Amino acid sequence: MAVKIRLARKGRKKLAYYHIVVADSRSPRDGRYVEKIGKYNPLTNPATIELDFDKALGWLQNGALPSETCRAILSYKGVLLKKHLLEGVKKGAFDEVEATRRFDEWMKQNDAKIEVKKSGLEKSKDDKLVEMLTAEKKINEARAAKLAKKQADLAAKAEAASQPEAPVEETAPAAETANAPVITETTDAPAVAETNDAPVKDESSSEPAAEEKPQE
Repeated sequence: MAVKIRLARKGRKKLAYYHIVVADSRSPRDGRYVEKIGKYNPLTNPATIELDFDKALGWLQNGALPSETCRAILSYKGVLLKKHLLEGVKKGAFDEVEATRRFDEWMKQNDAKIEVKKSGLEKSKDDKLVEMLTAEKKINEARAAKLAKKQADLAAKAEAASQPEAPVEETAPAAETANAPVITETTDAPAVAETNDAPVKDESSSEPAAEEKPQE
């Protein structure tokens, strides 16, 4: 029976996490498995990996073949390096003490890299948070300035409306005044003037003299 170390999908849609299992290569991906040796959650940054180191190493030494993703996980956790060093001890390249020293040194370097990555992520997260807070502060200041301007405009309008209006003199349009007839006032001549200008009738000259009757 060919045995593989692979992932079994769990969780909901778009929120998947995986179990690291040892299963028959002919079994379905999410089917039966022989043993569960860890968990893998790619949704976190960095990814969360829980692995039983000794069980994974034992299955590798017994001939289990990891999938591509599980090989990366086992390399990240140092299982593949440990297997390689133990094979070197069996071949006599170095003793077990040297193998342990090399492995411990590699683990220290790997842990330091992980810590640097975590600190970098935390710093970038803090910087992003500060940037978001600064942008939000600018938006709030702009809104406050706009609101203050609006309130000032409303106060100015209310003050202008409360003041009494000055009376407005009505003036005739220029066209009407231009076309209006000009009325000139004339004074009547006094009656004395008319009588002075009239001809004077001489009553004495116009009437004939009374005839004297002959005496008898």
